[in-house]
Amino acid sequence: MTFLSFLISGISLGSIYAIIALGYTMVYGIAKMLNFAHGDVIMVGAYICFYATSRFELPAVVGVILAVIVCTILGIVIERLAYKPLRTAPRMSVMISAIGVSYFLQNTATYITGGQPMVYPEISWLTKTVTIAGTPTKLVVPITPVLVILLVLGLTQLINHTKVGMAMRAVSRDFETAQ
Repeated sequence: MTFLSFLISGISLGSIYAIIALGYTMVYGIAKMLNFAHGDVIMVGAYICFYATSRFELPAVVGVILAVIVCTILGIVIERLAYKPLRTAPRMSVMISAIGVSYFLQNTATYITGGQPMVYPEISWLTKTVTIAGTPTKLVVPITPVLVILLVLGLTQLINHTKVGMAMRAVSRDFETAQ
């Protein structure tokens, strides 16, 4: 019973790690750079969603949509200010810039939040207990891998069957020609 509980939780947590790793891999595959601020942008999204749902009492879906919008804008700003000017610079310069952006986002978040632990507001239907093969677990645990699989399938379709995906593949092959 305990092994199954650990297995279910491990698959759920591993799914989250996989989707984050997929983001790192895509950035490296296309831009040929390690974006050390990738996880920090995810952190900003989590804080946006947290404040939207707990402080402003918006529905969770609105918080997620708001987080996606803010993280997209943040990603564009980071790319334009920190990475694009260094496009022709040595790789070490871009890596140092990425580390600087990461530190900036971490310290800004610590300053704004006071560095205190926070608890997400409870989403009642996600915290319901379900039983999987005799093992009780929260509903969010089995939903997470399913959502990750759907996101990966959607991303695969985007990359293989759209103009944006074709552009991403072209840039990853030859940046200069793709320009």
